[in-house]
Amino acid sequence: MSISLIVLAAGMGTRMNSDTPKVLHEVASAPLVVHAMKAGEALDPERIVVVTGNGAERVEKAVKDWNPDTSVALQAEQLGTGHAVLQAREALDGFEGDVFVLYGDTPFITTETLEKMLWARRTHDVVVLGFDVFDPTVRYGRLETEGDDLKAIVEFKDATDEQRAITLCNSGVLCADAVTLFGLLDKVGNDNASGEYYLTDVVGLAREDGLNATVVRCPEEETLGVNTRAELARAELMFQTAMRTEAMDNGVTMHAPETVIFAHDTVIGRDAIIEPNVVFGPRVTVESGARIRAFSHLEGCHVSRGAMVGPFARLRPGAELNEDTHIGNFVEIKNAVIDEGAKVNHLSYIGDASIGRRTNVGAGTITCNYDGVFKHKTVIGADAFIGSDTMLVAPVTVGNRAMTATGTVVTKDIPDDAMAIGRTRQENKAGFASKLFDMLLAKKAKQTKGA
Repeated sequence: MSISLIVLAAGMGTRMNSDTPKVLHEVASAPLVVHAMKAGEALDPERIVVVTGNGAERVEKAVKDWNPDTSVALQAEQLGTGHAVLQAREALDGFEGDVFVLYGDTPFITTETLEKMLWARRTHDVVVLGFDVFDPTVRYGRLETEGDDLKAIVEFKDATDEQRAITLCNSGVLCADAVTLFGLLDKVGNDNASGEYYLTDVVGLAREDGLNATVVRCPEEETLGVNTRAELARAELMFQTAMRTEAMDNGVTMHAPETVIFAHDTVIGRDAIIEPNVVFGPRVTVESGARIRAFSHLEGCHVSRGAMVGPFARLRPGAELNEDTHIGNFVEIKNAVIDEGAKVNHLSYIGDASIGRRTNVGAGTITCNYDGVFKHKTVIGADAFIGSDTMLVAPVTVGNRAMTATGTVVTKDIPDDAMAIGRTRQENKAGFASKLFDMLLAKKAKQTKGA
């Protein structure tokens, strides 16, 4: 049986006290709504529909950046969870498989839990995810059960004292086949304390129609919803704690794991060493046996086996470090390939570049890749030696086994085996910078128009 996901992401999130839609606040460098989508995506859904409302355009952009095949439905008025799910009907037109209803502010539902719900769907028409708490004052909806059967879901504000004493609570996550779900939602009314259309009413309506319902239990931590900054911080801590434990269980050494910050998609190989105060942004892979030294920041990069990074290094998107490379203190690498055995050890910036095997880049070297409008590439061959304080004015190529003297400004290609020495006196050209910028901007405008 095929499945689809409906992710509810329309809420105002007023308790966040933020101009950012609640579901776009991040845990582990990903919006909350992306976390909610990821758990369901592992089930290979046929369709994904995100229901937006507050900040709809921004939420739509975020979910499509993550998964361009996502459909978006707008809930123009927030009239309750049942009303929100109905907004997805058009996007699911013709779909007759199972539908999961998930929440964009609930990031920790696991794929394993959703699989248990699918298993329960084999014998029940409606499956609800529940969890146990033992505090009658918590404001969760209560699940009234009789054996394996779920009789009703009662919202806390509508519950009696006897119902509030029930320990089994509603997470809001639900699974049913699409035809049944939308048919039941058509019958939901708003005769309740909030005047809203509750998704939870479908359980009682299903039983009236002779259908059955059940509950699948999960740990309360999976159902954590993020409504405040404090809950956002708690969610971040929960994620980081789990990620650190998983990394160490998989053979990663961390001297002070509580100081290491992971992104939601960080991949670290066995026998890698991560020193204290390292921060991983999105899209980072560190292979087995690499070492990331203290106070380094990595994002959008790949670090191969045996490489050493840091301390105090920054790897930006597009940085590709091959085996046994060394990136040292206060070095920044962006959109550059550092080939096997090459070293950039001190106080350097390498951007939009390719560095050949075993090449040594001296302290203070900069690839001058940006002319104010366009980016240009620097290519350095194998076994080259770049002297300290070399300025490589791209586009430029340095050949194999070539050298530059300390303080050289490289403005033209250096052949294989040659040495460049280029120290000149300063000459100021009045008005030249303005003319150059005007020329470059005119060129860019012409290219944009042609495109």
